[in-house]
Amino acid sequence: LSDAEVKSIKDYAIYFFTLILGVAIFYVFNAIDSQTAMLSLNASTKQIIRTMIWILSGVSVFVSIILAFLIIYASRFLIKRRNKEFGTYLTLGMSKRKVSIILFFETLIIGLLSLIVGLSLGAVLSQFMSLLVAHMFEADLKNFAFVFSKQAFIKTIIYFSIMYLIVMIFNTIIIGKSKLIDLLYGSKKCEQVKIKNPYVCTIIFIISVLVLSYAYYMVTGGVKTLFNDENKILIPIILGSASTFFLFWSLSGLLLRICTNIKKFYHKGLNSFTLRQISSKINTMVVSVTIICLMLFVTICALSSSLSIKNSMNKALNDLVPVDIDLYKRYYNKRQFEDLNYTKDEIKNRNSSVRETLEHYNFDLDNYFKDIVEYNIFYDLDGFSFADTLGNTKEMIQKKYPYLYLDSLEQVMQISEYNKVARLYNKEKFTLNDDEYMIVANYQNMIELRNMALKQNTEIEILNHKLKPKYKECKDGFVEMNANYSNLGIILVPDNIIPNIYEKDQSIKDDYIVYNHILANYKDGKSNILEELEKYESKDGYLIPDYDTKEEIYSNSIGLGALVTFISIYLGIIFLIASSAILALKELSESADNKSRFNTLRRIGASEEMINKALFKQIFVFFMLPLLLALIHSIFGIKFCNYVLLLSFGNQSLLKAIIMTTIFIILIYGGYFTITYICSKNIIRR
Repeated sequence: LSDAEVKSIKDYAIYFFTLILGVAIFYVFNAIDSQTAMLSLNASTKQIIRTMIWILSGVSVFVSIILAFLIIYASRFLIKRRNKEFGTYLTLGMSKRKVSIILFFETLIIGLLSLIVGLSLGAVLSQFMSLLVAHMFEADLKNFAFVFSKQAFIKTIIYFSIMYLIVMIFNTIIIGKSKLIDLLYGSKKCEQVKIKNPYVCTIIFIISVLVLSYAYYMVTGGVKTLFNDENKILIPIILGSASTFFLFWSLSGLLLRICTNIKKFYHKGLNSFTLRQISSKINTMVVSVTIICLMLFVTICALSSSLSIKNSMNKALNDLVPVDIDLYKRYYNKRQFEDLNYTKDEIKNRNSSVRETLEHYNFDLDNYFKDIVEYNIFYDLDGFSFADTLGNTKEMIQKKYPYLYLDSLEQVMQISEYNKVARLYNKEKFTLNDDEYMIVANYQNMIELRNMALKQNTEIEILNHKLKPKYKECKDGFVEMNANYSNLGIILVPDNIIPNIYEKDQSIKDDYIVYNHILANYKDGKSNILEELEKYESKDGYLIPDYDTKEEIYSNSIGLGALVTFISIYLGIIFLIASSAILALKELSESADNKSRFNTLRRIGASEEMINKALFKQIFVFFMLPLLLALIHSIFGIKFCNYVLLLSFGNQSLLKAIIMTTIFIILIYGGYFTITYICSKNIIRR
């Protein structure tokens, strides 16, 4: 390296910091395959991890594109930083080809150094990733050991080598097209700043605030409308993005005007100089600052929500999957047999219960299971649908939620059957008179709709029996095991209004469908039940029951949560790095261009302490402005995410996730801010 390069090596800190972080994060997320190989996982979880790794590989391509643009942006700053040096080389007789070769080898050396340091850091961080993976998948860490992923190592080198090659070509083109006068005197060119009309800026600022407030309302107060019309979800996104741009655009014209009217503040110390610098930067970077603000907003919401999914899912699973297995079969109604030439015995066998079917195959339930509960859910009782439960509120609900399907068939259950399940689940049990009904549900949106009808004492008619509601609101409850709160409502009715389905001829005479279920826990040492069931094949008209197990539901749910979490963390950190690096590089570029202005301040008597304080304020405001608006956006974005989590997983606090997100922002965004300030001080030093 030349003396000039050695003297300015500190100016490369941001470039190195960005490259090292990029390499390390890229390696960590591509090494998950090797990290999980040492964990004790079941077959289902291994399949989920393979899917996750495949998706992360695709995401890595997108991440590499982001990092490539970021590296090119950073290299532009370094070339601009050294324009005068390259101009001097050309003045002394060095050809552009030789300057390009110097730049080529510098980029190569920087790339090698960043790869070595980044891969070393990534190898260390990937061990912590093993702990995170084990925690997410509740895996055993007995075989934990230091693992270096050869596959991730090679992949990282290949991807970043391609990026560096593109940067080398890009740098060569820039030097080849540069004119000597631009290299020597480019830094003395002043960026033309158009003065905006303050009255126009004020009007646009007020309109932007109003539009943004409406977008906030849509994702909080009007969130239910968004869920009933998916097309409307784009509206607050477009309004929020547009109003963010116009807020920054109008602010660049208002900031200086407002502050100049506060005389004591404006004329204190170097505030007048600092404010003009900030106003100029915002004015020339409206688009960039808008994109950075939105990227920070996405990062904060994605990290906060994804980090809370694991805890939310665990809590939901504990509540919603209380037993080991759920076996079920469908009883067919007479309409489904009309066009089939089944004999009476074939129909009877086909409509046998889960217990009868297993006993036909000499499978002893009592040998494998304990806490056995059998129940039935009825559908299509004379076409009984959701609309039939709404009464006078039907038109109002249909008008308010035009995309809601009101003709969906309702689930109906005898009260004694439900109480058997409630006893097993440790849920509240109920009683009904012969002329009463009630509804149990746990999906919040549907509960609110049903409550509107229940409060009106809406009567229903099932199989020629008129029933009135016992309660004016839904009660919390469910019967089928599930990974989320998706019970839209089960109508509980007195036992005597539904015929006895155990009389097989009866079940095929009436026009309704029945699902027969058996819930149970495994007896000790009998969890090989699935292996036993898989030995049987349907024959003699008896259909083998389907089943859901706690283990399978847990694996699928945890895998989904881990997938969302890892992708969100991966993209969130990359977005955070990109946002921070762009701000840092722009600030360093401004500091390099403004050296003469800081020297002028020294000539008129400003001390180094005053100059450093002015520089700190300038960088602090420049970094905080997009982050502050992103945080305001995030308050409402996180409320929206919390509502979605509430619907899917029940009530869950985001506090821990927000704390973790704050730590990420402090470490990465704060790290870039600190390095930018230190490097800027070095640049403007006398």
